[in-house]
Amino acid sequence: MMHGREKSDPAIVARKPANNAGQPAAERVERRAGTEGNAGQQSTRRAQDRESVSQALERVRQAAKQRRKERFTALFHHINSAMLRTAFFALKRDAAAGVDGMTWQDYEADLDRRIEDLSDRVHRGAYRAQPSRRRYIPKPDGRQRPLAVAALEDKVVQRATTALLNAIYEEEFLGFSYGFRPGCSQHDALDALHVGIDSRKVNHILDADIAGFFDAVSQDWLIRFVEHRIGDPRIIRLIRKWLKAGVLEDGVVTTSERGTGQGSVISPLLANIYLHYVFDLWAARWRRREATGDMVIVRYADDIVVGFEHEADGRRFLDMMRERLAEFALTLHPEKTRLIAFGRLAAAQRASSGSANRKRSTSLALPTSADGPGKAGSKSAAKVGGTADVRSCGRSRTNCASACSSPSPSKGDG
Repeated sequence: MMHGREKSDPAIVARKPANNAGQPAAERVERRAGTEGNAGQQSTRRAQDRESVSQALERVRQAAKQRRKERFTALFHHINSAMLRTAFFALKRDAAAGVDGMTWQDYEADLDRRIEDLSDRVHRGAYRAQPSRRRYIPKPDGRQRPLAVAALEDKVVQRATTALLNAIYEEEFLGFSYGFRPGCSQHDALDALHVGIDSRKVNHILDADIAGFFDAVSQDWLIRFVEHRIGDPRIIRLIRKWLKAGVLEDGVVTTSERGTGQGSVISPLLANIYLHYVFDLWAARWRRREATGDMVIVRYADDIVVGFEHEADGRRFLDMMRERLAEFALTLHPEKTRLIAFGRLAAAQRASSGSANRKRSTSLALPTSADGPGKAGSKSAAKVGGTADVRSCGRSRTNCASACSSPSPSKGDG
């Protein structure tokens, strides 16, 4: 029998033969001991954790899908040792350390004990979020972008909570939202924009950017938005802890009533929840009730591109969008927000309208096949409707078009 009992380690052990085979061994080699089996045990445990976590999240996802109006009041028990261990292995191994100085490799060295201790503290209410370490990275315009680097245990608990909340909000978010969502990328946003523009009458493009979005979010409004679906006070308490933990810079911890802590693990999800209620639902309703012509919408985090058939719709939408954002402590970036003429007739319209109109509005012509495809991942490609490779994001090319240009916010919208 070629493969009888599938015993690992000590069943079959390599031996170095003695020097004088067939005679009393002149140099007998010590038998190599089998491996301890830790690697196999850890691999088995990880597989078991992934399976149990996946099944739990699927049950939450189905409940969110079937009961779209209900609030979830019993979620906290899902943040258990298996969920935390799975979250740990999902972290980047080479990520910068937070204020605790703990690296991924340091934590892994005594992982089981640390995870059990962390799970116990979380459920006893003894877990305390630490301040995030301030770090800056350069922006394309030469300025510095502030990031918040969380302590490793904060990253683990945030990753587990994010996975749990994603199971709910992925059934809630609309289809034209692409930023920081599982299975979606900037390539999917580009493709959806291209398909929407190609299948609808789009003569004007609104390119909008929210000024300092991640630092401007009202934490009070954010908690109120989360409480629309999450009724478990222990989950809300965790989120409050992270928002109030503050940032450590030059030895000083500062806290604020604004911001989501850009750079933290849970920040992208909180940002999407905020804009889902502030912008997405409002924009979908505006398209359904106010627009007089075709309209396409694509949002990637705080970058928004909206296409209109009629310029009047674009100007009304922009004015009302400013008012809407102001109600929730947000403003549009004055230099990065503009309404532009778009399409094959844009250049001719600009030439006929005269210099006065040129000062008021910039025009862009739709790229032809001679221009070549838009570069995937390029914002300029998105703004002029450049072509992009078809990406899945869980949607077909047809669904990409319906997601950003359907007249009503049905499941086609998310």
